[in-house]
Amino acid sequence: MSIASIDYQIMWSRLIAVVEEQATTLIRTAFSTSVREAGDLSAGLFDLRGRMMAQAVTGTPGHVNAMAESVLHFIAEIGPENIHEGDVYLTNDPWKGTGHLHDITVVSPAFRKGRHVGFFACTAHVVDIGGRGFGPDANDVYEEGLLIPITKLSDRGTISAEVIKFIRANVRAPDAVVGDLYSLAACNAAGDRRLQEMMTEFHIDALEGLSDFIIDTSREATRACIDELPSGVYRNEMQVDGYDVPVLMKVAVEVKGDRLIADFEGTSGLSRFGVNVPMVYTRAYACYGLKCAIAPEVPNNTGSLEPFEITAPEGCILNARRPAPVSVRHVLGHLVPDVALGALHRCLPGTVPAEGSSALWNIQISAGPVDAGSNLPDAQLLMFNSGGTGARPGSDGLSATAFPSGVKTMSVEATEHVGPIIVWRKDLREGSGGAGARRGGLGQTIEIEPRDGYEFHFNAMFDRIENPARGRNGGRAGAAGSVALSDGTSLRGKGRQKVPNGARLVLKLPGGGGYGDPAERPHDEVRADLAAGYITPEQARADYGLEED
Repeated sequence: MSIASIDYQIMWSRLIAVVEEQATTLIRTAFSTSVREAGDLSAGLFDLRGRMMAQAVTGTPGHVNAMAESVLHFIAEIGPENIHEGDVYLTNDPWKGTGHLHDITVVSPAFRKGRHVGFFACTAHVVDIGGRGFGPDANDVYEEGLLIPITKLSDRGTISAEVIKFIRANVRAPDAVVGDLYSLAACNAAGDRRLQEMMTEFHIDALEGLSDFIIDTSREATRACIDELPSGVYRNEMQVDGYDVPVLMKVAVEVKGDRLIADFEGTSGLSRFGVNVPMVYTRAYACYGLKCAIAPEVPNNTGSLEPFEITAPEGCILNARRPAPVSVRHVLGHLVPDVALGALHRCLPGTVPAEGSSALWNIQISAGPVDAGSNLPDAQLLMFNSGGTGARPGSDGLSATAFPSGVKTMSVEATEHVGPIIVWRKDLREGSGGAGARRGGLGQTIEIEPRDGYEFHFNAMFDRIENPARGRNGGRAGAAGSVALSDGTSLRGKGRQKVPNGARLVLKLPGGGGYGDPAERPHDEVRADLAAGYITPEQARADYGLEED
């Protein structure tokens, strides 16, 4: 039967709904608050060749674009002859998954009338994976926790009790972690049910034709967008905090016909600590940043990603070799789009935003009783927080918003519910957005205290403390971040540290850079910012020249 392009287009739209329900199922059933509250996940449909056909809008680019490579590893290692209906596969291998051990990727084959037609895949961040916990202090990946190679969680519908037993024995929160494994499997099963309904409705029993249409159309649309850019090589560099020493990130973006090549030659070498980034994660975020600027309207799939070629020297901090520590690879990984977009700005002036806080200010808390002999239970908490984004050419930056990761800020109530802490303050940080014709987004001020009888250790994984987000086209830098106790004791931006009972941890998240000359910002908007508490009276005078009426 010949299928018209319009029919394929309708089916393509339906697939987006299919994978979105897949993601929603994971959110509804997950044990981890980072999945339920923040949406730190991905979900998608892949064809028989492992090409990503559709991804859920809910999710993060680091998970989605890395998963686009991960499914190929599953197919190669499981082998077509060992793929059966009812199977479920999983891994958290950083180099074959999404870059660190805390993300578990689950892949399930989809069958139609006994014939294998494709794969569903999803990823979620689990609250614990053993080892040192979610933090940057390890010196190799073996210290960071349990590495699960690509293996079968379910073989023809039968769950492997041995796999579950190994995982339970190696994590601090076994019920939550194993519960999330079942949630991931249920997520794929929900996608499969909706896919079967769609295929029945459209009278198709295979996905090859639809997959070719989606991927070919997306590839050509992306190539056409790149082909409109002026050819040439555009360079940028950016210094960021790193762990013990600053890290220099460099990129050369080459527009070559209908292809775009981003090469990170010249970037700093590996760190001894877990801020290193596997290439799969660097590629995921570099592609995302560039695609947002060049081809934002083209749906994200294997076809739209193919025209982007991302390279980095093996052994640099953005192309970490096994067994380098990579636990907090997101910190530098989330800064990759700022570097790439800075180069693209020289090619597309007036298009890309100023630098933002970019890296999430995630905090992993291990809370325990002050009295070791107490019956009070220990608890593991993960809290996601975001600073401000960079101002855009035509509008202000977004405050307390995750970019490029796209996760949501977790609610105070949900976080306090799962552990013995009190969040006394969580509000916008006045004056943290960089001045400009368009103001940078604001960071947050957050104060956290252990409850009576408790103390906690936290793993800091923060950046933009020594190197704030830079403005663009005359815009000023955003405010730098800071980490301290309520008594004024300064703490480090990375590593495991203690908050004793009775003390409060005070986080001041960085703001985004401004865009354009601050003198060009209309005074009515400056007055509105002042009235809203976004800027101080001193900033209104010094940065914007606003004299009191």
